[in-house]
Amino acid sequence: MIVVWRVTQRCNLSCPFCGFDRRLDRVRRDVDVETVARFGALLSEYQRATGDRVLVSWMGGEPLLWPPLRELTEHFTRRLGLHVSTTTNGTPLGSSVVRDHITEHFSELTISVDGIGVVHDDLRGWRGGFAHLRRVIPMLVTERQTRGRGPLLRVNVVLMRDTVSEFERLCSELANWGIDEITFNQLGGDDRPEFFEAHRLLPSDVEWLSANVPRVRNDLGSRGVRLNGTEGYLGRLIATASRQRITVDDCRPGEQFLFIDELARMAPCSFSTRDYGIRLEEIDTWEALEQLPRRFANMRAASRAACCGDCHSTHVFEKFQAAPLKRAGKVTAIAPV
Repeated sequence: MIVVWRVTQRCNLSCPFCGFDRRLDRVRRDVDVETVARFGALLSEYQRATGDRVLVSWMGGEPLLWPPLRELTEHFTRRLGLHVSTTTNGTPLGSSVVRDHITEHFSELTISVDGIGVVHDDLRGWRGGFAHLRRVIPMLVTERQTRGRGPLLRVNVVLMRDTVSEFERLCSELANWGIDEITFNQLGGDDRPEFFEAHRLLPSDVEWLSANVPRVRNDLGSRGVRLNGTEGYLGRLIATASRQRITVDDCRPGEQFLFIDELARMAPCSFSTRDYGIRLEEIDTWEALEQLPRRFANMRAASRAACCGDCHSTHVFEKFQAAPLKRAGKVTAIAPV
């Protein structure tokens, strides 16, 4: 089971496509620490009882800058036997203390890199950011080799009209840093619609990407780097760029993926917290956790959320798989938006 947990809305960068841009005047919430510790113990009981490996993935904002995260991560890994990952903008990775902690306790680390040089710097509002990442990510690779342990190192790329033509060159550059795999997603429009319309991928952009991904994947594979994203995932990108809806009849909600927000609401994905969100205090035993898929399915059968009529959950469309596989959900319709 993968549990993606957004623990903070605070961030130190100013990405114009993100709702957590530090320049935005908005309330910034953090999850309650005691709630995280309590539910972590429940996840540990569930893992022991069922044999289902649990990976807790911290999200933000910038999770590595949230002060309680270090102690919680050590508690989750050392005492509870859980696996932990996070997605970071990479600003904290210049600290050897942070890198030591990541190497010791994290199973996966995903770093956001969206372009080469000043392209990335401008998109993140971080002068010298790309040069910083080019310096510190190989340090993580070396430290992992020295210790003989450490996380899988992944880079995630947000693709937009301005950057997609440089994707292949960026992938080649990232391979030089020694990372293990690359994932990508297209610019989304929910957080910052004013930025989205001017920068979103067009159908021609995604068609080019779809045609070239197999070759780029083979080239990277020869260098020991995995490029993820199945044909089904590329199909989702094409549909979005063409303003088509994809309805998923059954995504098997809660079976292998859960999303938890900073308000301690748990749902089958980040899009469905308002419709299917369950407060964590309602789940007080590992058996109740095991019954979540049935509970979500009943909720969905009683009233299907609008987001299910046009599913954008990347895990449903196999963003993290590298070969064409049967989709996690059954697609029942593709229609113009």
